[in-house]
Amino acid sequence: MCISNARRLATCIALVISFAQTASAAEILIADAKSQPESMTVAPGGILIVGSASTPFVYKVRPGSSTAEKFIDASAEGPGTFFFGMLADASTNTLWACQLTPVPDITPVKRHTALRSFDLTTGAPKIRWNLPGDNNTCNDIAIGPDKALYITDTANGKIYRLPAGASTAELYLEHRTLMGIDGITFLNGTLYINNVFFNKLYCIPVDAAGKPGQPDDIWMDQLVKGPDGMRAANGKLFVAENASGKISVLTINGDKASVTVLKEGLKTPTAVEPAGDTLWFTERATGKVMSIPMPK
Repeated sequence: MCISNARRLATCIALVISFAQTASAAEILIADAKSQPESMTVAPGGILIVGSASTPFVYKVRPGSSTAEKFIDASAEGPGTFFFGMLADASTNTLWACQLTPVPDITPVKRHTALRSFDLTTGAPKIRWNLPGDNNTCNDIAIGPDKALYITDTANGKIYRLPAGASTAELYLEHRTLMGIDGITFLNGTLYINNVFFNKLYCIPVDAAGKPGQPDDIWMDQLVKGPDGMRAANGKLFVAENASGKISVLTINGDKASVTVLKEGLKTPTAVEPAGDTLWFTERATGKVMSIPMPK
């Protein structure tokens, strides 16, 4: 099992969800209705960094502004280039991103994807690591307690690990249940991933030597349909359900999860990002980034 004794004790405490009164809702159009903001992150100072799944651009939205500025331009990477996962690492002033470029003149579509890093202030490029294989999907990114970066490859059912300070990632885990892996995050030191194909949630057990084991299934008490971007905060998991148009919060108790819907009626939400008293999320089908008060 993935759950520590301390966490078992902590999850016995009843937690009541209520909305903070200090945050207000926001709705920001990223470029236009066709920009398809797939993933987002929040940089220091409350700056929103938003990737586009329909263009080769990453956008920046400054606090208090409703206008998105172009921050990174990857149009030189080839036709059809776009972005998935976004993650700001304030400790190294780095923006991590998943960049995807279709392979031309191939049916069915194949993509070459890369883990990219950029200066979080200027957008200047830093590291580039190309995922192995002829077809791959760098989808989402998380930083572990060991300061390493963990990267999901949806198309190949793999998790890669980039050690802190390294420029080349290594295969961390490959397993048949990971085909369709999407969101990834750490909660109380435990690695959680979801599967967008099969509507599943797993935790990854790790032995004393740091070797990952077979994913453990977390049973959710209601259907989470199309789990996509996922982040942890306040002892809970927040997830965007792209197929049901919902933002939900999951309270983990051993190998079970209690699901509470925070927002519904959305059009293809694909990312969620807790930041202080605000919970941000993308609505890919309308080109918008939105927020609600962070539940407590």
